Amino acid sequence: MSIRFVKSHGAGNDFVLFEDLDDTWTPTPAFVAAVCDRHVGVGGDGIIRITRDADADFFMDYWNAGGEVAEMCGNGIRCLAKYVADRRIATGDRLRVNTNAGPKDIELFKSSDGMVERARVDMGPPILERAQIPMTGDGDPLHEKVEAEGYTFEAACVSMGNPHCVLFLDEQVPFERLGPAIEHHELFPARTNVEFTEVLNDHEVRVRVWERGVGETQACGTGACASAVAANLRGFTGRSVAVHLPGGTLDIEWTDRVFMTGPAQETFEGTLAPHLTALLKG
Repeated sequence: MSIRFVKSHGAGNDFVLFEDLDDTWTPTPAFVAAVCDRHVGVGGDGIIRITRDADADFFMDYWNAGGEVAEMCGNGIRCLAKYVADRRIATGDRLRVNTNAGPKDIELFKSSDGMVERARVDMGPPILERAQIPMTGDGDPLHEKVEAEGYTFEAACVSMGNPHCVLFLDEQVPFERLGPAIEHHELFPARTNVEFTEVLNDHEVRVRVWERGVGETQACGTGACASAVAANLRGFTGRSVAVHLPGGTLDIEWTDRVFMTGPAQETFEGTLAPHLTALLKG
């Protein structure tokens, strides 16, 4: 079986995209891990398989680099939107894409040649109920005491369809130790993404992300949304926030719903070698 792919990224958060509109194959954890391996595979923070959907234009089958199905990826869904729009698989300036976190509506911004440069995604309302994030215990998740690696934080925990633990910092901390320690903390039965956040002013924050099942990523769309929501609820910012990440900036606006706007770019395409396709389920 010959399978083609496109490598894309949204603000440095990179993915391997596969077009499978007729839903003919299924990834396996071994396949995902091999494709995402940056030394002997294509390399990426995850893979996205694009299929048709009965209740939307497309379905985003997203797996993180560790070989696990994930609920949602904000940067990845913009890359999917660019893929289908640039190839005229979808027409117009709006799409609905279903995900494991529910359907998302996307507005496309195109260049003069009709190619997608940016997209605005309706990420839905934030989830602030403790059990739905999900978290163990009780109390206000926006003011949660988290202890890890000898540090104690007053974290703000939010779900954007996937769990996030936002830390507001005014000092340097050991990111590489704290990221995995908090990801696997007993507070988070489904593990969590972790946002190390510095408030710059009332409309800008700087964020470094430890992504669940991946490690550090150059950007995280749901993490940017969670950071912006948490910053507003903690009184640090307004509801329109520029979130600066190592790979670029995402613009977040929170009304009754959270809207994320950011870039999508493609870098190269190719065909998988047979030893990789042998890891699939047909």
